[in-house]
Amino acid sequence: MQWITRAGWPGNLIAFAAGASITLALAPYDLWPLALLSIGLFYLGLRDLSPRQAALRGWFYGFGLFAAGTSWVYVSIHDYGAASPLLAGVLTLAFVAALGLMQGLAAWVWARWLRRVEAPLADSLAFAALWLAQEAFRNWFLTGFPWLYAGYSQLNGPLAGLAPVGGVWLLSFVLALSAALLLNLVRLRQHKAFLACALVLLIAPWLAGIALKGQQWTQPKGASLSVAAMQGNIEQNLKWDPAQLEAQLALYRDMSFSAKPTDLVIWPETAVPVLKDRAQGYLGVMGRFANDRNSALITGVPMRMSNERGEMRYYNGISVVGQGSGDYLKQKLVPFGEYVPLQDMLRGLIAFFDLPMSDFARGPAQQSLLQAKGHAIASFICYEVVYPEFAASIAAQSDLLLTISNDTWFGRSIGPMQHLQMAQMRALESGRWMIRATNNGITALINPQGQITERIAQFEQAVLYGEVQPMQGLTPYLMWRGWPMLLLCLGLFAWALLASRMAKTL
Repeated sequence: MQWITRAGWPGNLIAFAAGASITLALAPYDLWPLALLSIGLFYLGLRDLSPRQAALRGWFYGFGLFAAGTSWVYVSIHDYGAASPLLAGVLTLAFVAALGLMQGLAAWVWARWLRRVEAPLADSLAFAALWLAQEAFRNWFLTGFPWLYAGYSQLNGPLAGLAPVGGVWLLSFVLALSAALLLNLVRLRQHKAFLACALVLLIAPWLAGIALKGQQWTQPKGASLSVAAMQGNIEQNLKWDPAQLEAQLALYRDMSFSAKPTDLVIWPETAVPVLKDRAQGYLGVMGRFANDRNSALITGVPMRMSNERGEMRYYNGISVVGQGSGDYLKQKLVPFGEYVPLQDMLRGLIAFFDLPMSDFARGPAQQSLLQAKGHAIASFICYEVVYPEFAASIAAQSDLLLTISNDTWFGRSIGPMQHLQMAQMRALESGRWMIRATNNGITALINPQGQITERIAQFEQAVLYGEVQPMQGLTPYLMWRGWPMLLLCLGLFAWALLASRMAKTL
């Protein structure tokens, strides 16, 4: 115990291991109690440290968290970016070390301004607010990296019923508060009123999560729709090879022609690996085919069009043909995968910074939803589905959710399972069905409880068949989004700061 609370290498290494253990609480391992243990060790380790010592401790925790949880970055850089093992390793370490600074900043803020060791109950509440604040900060800073949130561990845990109420934010807050309260119960025994309050705060959210699990927040809208989602399983090194273009177009055409008739036919991200204006003949053929079957075909396809300044730009997009209409241009782009920050300096340095289609522009914020078979579909391309607030803003206008992706970049790492888990959380938060179509897996249908009803395993070429039910109505989270949690955190921060200042003047 003393090693955890004291400054020095033993405590820092424990923090590193604690951060890494959150990975085991998430997909594909789903050992959710480890999230409580990890957060608890982080909280305990900051109790007696100076701000500078706390910042270092926090960095070790963050470094462990991202080194274990985003190890798939190495796969992307080495296997598909043509970087040597040494260079890929250095770049991956630099990436996770930089992300660890965010946890270090949170720890410094905690030790400098918010920590209240003399008031365990207030201390626990302020810590939970800070934990949530650092997750929300990662959702926004430098376009955001909203990965590895503790709340995702509760997708199949006791707190899952709270997701439609406050989103993944509420789940993370409750986990952090529970971890801190558990560690403070012994110190609260001398104050019965505070102890009783702490027990209520500790137990009530878990009981509420269990009681609300399976709660129907939304209602069916019309008849169910049959779906055929195509998983082509095309190797990434062939994806943008001009010599393979005809073969790829023929693959998805033939898979669709031979599939059973369904209301919706879904192809994955950039299933048509050529600009839409150059594929009009092909898309016209597929549109007539879809019309003949009374179907809507939705596919990923890059697009070229003028922006508001009249400049011709390229976009990662989705288009509907047949019994539907609309285009969607991706808004949340993947750094280095779809655009290159500081590209004048980095392009040409290594092949990873010159990946095909890595000069996409950001789509406009205000876009109409896709229409298919008379229903509005909220669509997310790959990375977009991991942004809780962004996804909620679009889902609130929709009847169905759709995400298309090309997770080939992850290789055989844990990345695709993490990505799928986040898509499941979006379905649970919104109370809507989610269709997920990917190039190489995991293609799946997800119900409004966030559970998978149909799926295709990774690295298989297959068609997924199933049914989805359009839904109407809003969950509390879609109605209020993250604002209640933001206001709660601001109130707790103000309380902690004011109480600390008053204590110093007494």
